[in-house]
Amino acid sequence: MGIYLNPSSIGFKRSLNSEIYVDKTGLIEKTNALLDTEQKFICVSRPRRFGKSMAVNMLSAYYACGEDSSALFDGLTISHTVSYRQHLNQYNVIKVNMQDFLSMTHSMDEMLTMLQKYLSFDLLEQFEHIRFRDENNLIQIMKDIYAKTNRSFIILVDEWDCLFREYQHDTAAQKQYLDFLRSWLKDKDYVALAYMTGILPIKKYGTHSALNMFTEYSMTDPGELAPFFGFTEQEVQLLCEKYDMNFDEARAWYDGYELISHRRTGDIHYAMYSPKSVVEAMLRHKFGTYWNQTETYEALKVYIQMDMDGLKDAVVEMLAGASVRINTGTFANDMTTFATKDDVLTLLVHLGYLTYDSENETVTIPNKEVSREYVNAISTMDWHGVIQSVQASRELLSALWAGDADAVAKGIDRAHEDISILQYNNENALSCTINLAFYFAREYYTIVRELPTGKGVADICFIPRKLHLDKPAAIIELKWDKSATGALAQIKEKHYTAALHDYTGDLLLVGINYNKDTKKHECVIEKVQKTS
Repeated sequence: MGIYLNPSSIGFKRSLNSEIYVDKTGLIEKTNALLDTEQKFICVSRPRRFGKSMAVNMLSAYYACGEDSSALFDGLTISHTVSYRQHLNQYNVIKVNMQDFLSMTHSMDEMLTMLQKYLSFDLLEQFEHIRFRDENNLIQIMKDIYAKTNRSFIILVDEWDCLFREYQHDTAAQKQYLDFLRSWLKDKDYVALAYMTGILPIKKYGTHSALNMFTEYSMTDPGELAPFFGFTEQEVQLLCEKYDMNFDEARAWYDGYELISHRRTGDIHYAMYSPKSVVEAMLRHKFGTYWNQTETYEALKVYIQMDMDGLKDAVVEMLAGASVRINTGTFANDMTTFATKDDVLTLLVHLGYLTYDSENETVTIPNKEVSREYVNAISTMDWHGVIQSVQASRELLSALWAGDADAVAKGIDRAHEDISILQYNNENALSCTINLAFYFAREYYTIVRELPTGKGVADICFIPRKLHLDKPAAIIELKWDKSATGALAQIKEKHYTAALHDYTGDLLLVGINYNKDTKKHECVIEKVQKTS
């Protein structure tokens, strides 16, 4: 065993020894199917703390011929597959974390020189019986080893994109790095599998990528690897049962990354959760902001305050719970080249601050934890009206619970003034204002916009989560330049209350209208008891 060649399986052992370990060895079955095929080049990009390094350690422990790792995998999901024994410990594995080499050097030349020197050291030491054509040429060394041993390599590159995050403006260094990876990997018989992980997809130059042999699996297109991007809903449910934590709260805090795997047999939707957040919440027995603590909100702030036409409106709409349509096709897969707001929003998808619906081509803020990060960032910016509206939402929610229709109307008037950047000329803008005005409601409620009722669509529904059943549910119907009483009547006439199938208890029926002449909101509230 070496440091980089067939390294110890200690990294994966630590994962197995942890109090919480979620079995993701099903990924190995996927990679086994790609060995020595035209699809053997895989690049998996997902946000920080979503289990990228754990997956690399797992693949290394499974494939590396340096030790027998069957004791680690027997009993796990992969052990029940046909390909398990066939590929277990059968390959020379090279595992590198590019961040380590970047941190130890000061230029791209120095970094690539060190990388090749250290890898060559392990290879020459392990295969000292082989005569090499050129002991200073990493690629030739690997060719010679493969020719003599007929055992191919699996190359695992963690944090492959670190250079693009830390040397954002050095395009010469970026191209040099990509050219090295292409020379090292492309069209090389010694490569059985190349698996790279990072936050960003592969950088594009011109009409193609320098690494165009790779198949990309990303937050915008996870493909068949979607179940391995984080914790699935079923996995989180089991953890909540084990640790006696409320699943509805876990879903509100950490769900929202809906990944779609497109297959010939039909699309499969996966609700994906942040592993870091879920593990911390279970171990601490407390829901909170854990994923966010791995990076300051300043990182988000840099992007949402960029001078891109329509970007601010888009962020405000999403903060209010709306989805925003985007085009991901122009994103250059870096952190500096932004032609439109869509490029900024696409980057935020890859960073984990937004989730992408590939069917509708829209983005939204995924969950309560990430939404708080937006509020933290905005609170330090010059978006004073937006943050004032968020801060005032506590009082507005209290007024709603008290049935104080006048106070609710006045509170929405203030919110309208505070977020006047929105084009306030239709019912959709009104809905956005209402949702942002009631921002604090998400502390207690699952908020559903446009809930189908069988006889129409209820504009907004507040459904209390299980830990907050002492709060009343609410159905809010919105009207634009009509009447609040007419909105209330519509709730009753179309039996919108029937849509809350499983809810019993206090229910607030709320009609809200915006009068274009007075430029004021009107509100009526009626409290009823829902029994079934």
